[in-house]
Amino acid sequence: MKRVLAASVVTLMASGCATVVKEPSQPLRIETLTMEGEIIGGAECSVTNDRGSVTMRSGESMNVRRSSKDLDITCTAPGQPTASARAVSRANGGMWGNAVVGGGIGAVIDHKKGNGYTYPTWLQLVFGKALSFDRRSEKAGAPAPATEVTQKASAAVRD
Repeated sequence: MKRVLAASVVTLMASGCATVVKEPSQPLRIETLTMEGEIIGGAECSVTNDRGSVTMRSGESMNVRRSSKDLDITCTAPGQPTASARAVSRANGGMWGNAVVGGGIGAVIDHKKGNGYTYPTWLQLVFGKALSFDRRSEKAGAPAPATEVTQKASAAVRD
């Protein structure tokens, strides 16, 4: 009986730990659009957070390293103004599982490794605009809704 109880407790604790249940990276799909909404594939996109930087082409998916820090994205294409975006990092279910189960140590580890966080998975950047994407408003099977960043808001973010 004690073994069954001990095994149940260990299983319950591990189920809350993002380091155990979440990969250190997640897929990210980027599409680029003109201001008129026309899709332009193949733009070169730089995706950066505190864990590193990757370059990808719009219209493709690539794995990005999870982090508690937001992703900064810049896409360029010939004849188009730059498209830029910030993808907000949000705590995922594994991180919240730590709080429910009481795994303070697990929460610290998941925060430091970044596994306890997730970005929106499908972004549509618009050339000539600076956008922000938040996973909270993402719907399955659809691109994350964007919020346009104003010059005043982006200056406040830097300060």
